[in-house]
Parts: sequence; C-alpha cells; structure tokens
Amino acid sequence: MTASKPFARPVVVQFGRSATPRRIATAGDAAECLATVWPLERGLRHKHAIATCLEVLDGRGSSEDARRAFVEAAKESEVLIVRQDNSSTSSEED
Repeated sequence: MTASKPFARPVVVQFGRSATPRRIATAGDAAECLATVWPLERGLRHKHAIATCLEVLDGRGSSEDARRAFVEAAKESEVLIVRQDNSSTSSEED
C-alpha cells in the first residue's frame, strides 16, 4: 500500500458530543477511523467506504473518492461531522 494524497478539505468528525474531534485528512486516516473507532451501526456505506479507502491506498482511485465515501458513511452512521469553524452538523457539504 502507498500513502495517499491529502484530501482537498479534511473531514473533522466527533464520536459523541463530549469526545475530542478527529481530523481525517487522507484515505489512510479514513480507513483507520472506519476500522477502529467507528460506531457499531455499520451499513453498506461503511463497507463501501473501507473498500474505497483501501483501493485508494493501493493506487486505484482518487483521494476525493475516499473522502466522499467517508462522508457518506458518516451520514449513514449518524457520526457527527464538525465544520472547521467549530460549528457542528450531522452532515457536511461535499
């Protein structure tokens, strides 16, 4: 596997309102987050996001594909996506 190009805009997620926000800036960051700290509510978008991130890390796909899949998985699992300006929302514009 190779290092992936950073996302054009990092995604900041928070698992619970009192948890420390996590900055996801690459497909590697996203894959690690999806595999280790993701809530148990995992659906098809979660599975797709892991597969997409691994493809990007293997040189088959773009970082933005991984970012988009990660955001969709977050929406599916109702993971809080935090904007850079510290306001929060349950979804983020792509």
